[in-house]
Amino acid sequence: MSTLKICLVSSEIAPFAKTGGLADVSEAFGRYLSAQHHDIRLIMPFYAAIDTRNYQFYPVEYALNCEIQMGSKHYTYHMYTTQLPGTDAAVYLVHCPELYARPSLYTNDADEPIRFALLNRAAIELCQRMNWAPHIFHLNDWQTALIPVYLKTLYSWDGLFHNTKTLLTIHNIGYQGSFGADVINDLGLNTYYTYFDASDLYHGRLNFLRTGIRHAHKLSTVSETYAREIQTADYGEGLHKDLQNRSEDLVGILNGVDYQQWDPQKDNLIPYTYSVHNLRGKNLNKRFLLKKMGLSYDRSIPVIGMITRLAEQKGIALLRGTLELILAQYNVRFIVLGAGEESYEQFLHYIQSSFPEKAVFFKGYDYPLSHLIEAGSDIFVMPSKYEPCGLNQIYSLKYGTIPVVRKTGGLADTVQPYDWRTGQGTGFVFEHYTQSGLQWALEYALSTYAHKNVWKKLIRRAMLQNFSWEEQIHKYVELYTRMLPGKIK
Repeated sequence: MSTLKICLVSSEIAPFAKTGGLADVSEAFGRYLSAQHHDIRLIMPFYAAIDTRNYQFYPVEYALNCEIQMGSKHYTYHMYTTQLPGTDAAVYLVHCPELYARPSLYTNDADEPIRFALLNRAAIELCQRMNWAPHIFHLNDWQTALIPVYLKTLYSWDGLFHNTKTLLTIHNIGYQGSFGADVINDLGLNTYYTYFDASDLYHGRLNFLRTGIRHAHKLSTVSETYAREIQTADYGEGLHKDLQNRSEDLVGILNGVDYQQWDPQKDNLIPYTYSVHNLRGKNLNKRFLLKKMGLSYDRSIPVIGMITRLAEQKGIALLRGTLELILAQYNVRFIVLGAGEESYEQFLHYIQSSFPEKAVFFKGYDYPLSHLIEAGSDIFVMPSKYEPCGLNQIYSLKYGTIPVVRKTGGLADTVQPYDWRTGQGTGFVFEHYTQSGLQWALEYALSTYAHKNVWKKLIRRAMLQNFSWEEQIHKYVELYTRMLPGKIK
C-alpha cells in the first residue's frame, strides 16, 4: 500500500481535549492510520484546559513567534508538538493564550469565529513551515471548514498545495458556526466575499459549515443513512439544498469503535468477562449491576439499560408516558446513566421515586459504570430523534445487550430489525418518532426475551457483528486514494 500524507485538523482530539465523540474519532484516525504506516499529522488548539502534567509537549523550533493578521487584529502564536499516546502519530497544538486560554473549549464569546479561523490558517502555515504537502487535508465540522477557502484565496500562490485535496467530515449538522456577516473582515476574506453564500451575507450571516460544504473537494459524514437524511429538509438544518448540490461528492462512512476498550472478553472494568462462546459472565454481571444499584435480582426479569445525554436529540421525550406504562405493566428493571436538560432529569427522578423497586436514575457520567450497564443489561434503549452515528448501540451488540433503537442515522445502519418469522436480525427497530413506536419496540423485545432459546441466539448473533475501526479506516483510505490524481508516491 502506498503511503498517504494526511493532515487532520480538529477542534478536539482525545486524550488531550474532549467534549464529545469528535475527539475519539480524531484520535482513532491518528491511531489506525499511523498503524498502517501512513504519514498522518494532527493539528488542534492548545487549550488552557489541557492537562500538561500528563503529557510532554515540545516547542516546534521553526514555528515559534508566528505572527498572523486577522482583519484589524494581530496575533502571535507558537506551535507545540507531542505524540498521540501509543502511536507514532505527531500532534501539533496551536498555542495562542489570547484565544485559547478560556475555561472551556467552546464559548459564546464575540471572537469565537476568530479562535477557529486562526486554527485553520495555522494548520496551513505549519505545513508551509515543514515544507510538507499533504495529499489530503481532513477537516472536521465547522471549526475547520474554512481551510478550503483559505487554500483557494490567501494561500493560492503556494504551489506546495496545488495537488492537495480537502475532505470535510460532518459529524453533526446541527452545529454550523453561524455568525454575523461582519466577521468576514476579521477572517481576512472581505475581498473574497464571492466564496460565501450571497443570501447569507444579504441577511447579515456567515455560515462556516455551509462555506466548507461548497468548497471542499469531498464531503463525508458518519453513516450512510445520515448522509441521505441530511439532504432532506427534515434533517438538513437548512443546509439540505447545499448538500443536494454536492450529493455526488458526499459519502457516508460509519464511525468505528475501539474493541480494545469495548469487548466483554477482555474488559477490565466489569467484574466478570464473557464471550460469545461462554455467556455465563453476562448473567453474573447482571446480578452485580442490580446489587450495585440497590435493586433485587431475578435471572428471569429483564434489565433495560440506557446511557445518554439527556437532550431532545436523544429521544428522551418519547420516554414520557411510555416508561411509566412499561414499568407498571411489566416486571422489568430500568437503569439509566446520564445528565442534561433539567426537565428530563426531573422526569427520571420522578420515575425512580414512582417505581423505587424497579428503576434507578444515576445522574452524571461514570465511565466504569457505563461498561457495567452495557455488560449487565439485557436490553439497551436508544430512541433518538436523529443520530448521525451512535456508539452505544454498537457497544451493546458486542456485549450481547440487545438494542431497541429508532430507524435513523447510524442506528439504522448498525441494528438489523429482528424478525420472529425468520429468526434473523440483531435488535428491535421502530421507524416513526412516536411514543407508540417506542412502546411497540420495547414490548416486542420483552415478549421475545421470554423465549430464552430464541434470546440466546439473538445475543450470539449480535455479538458476532464487527464495526471495528480497522474495517472503517480502510473505507477512508479508499476514499482518500480516489480523491487523488495519478499514483501516490
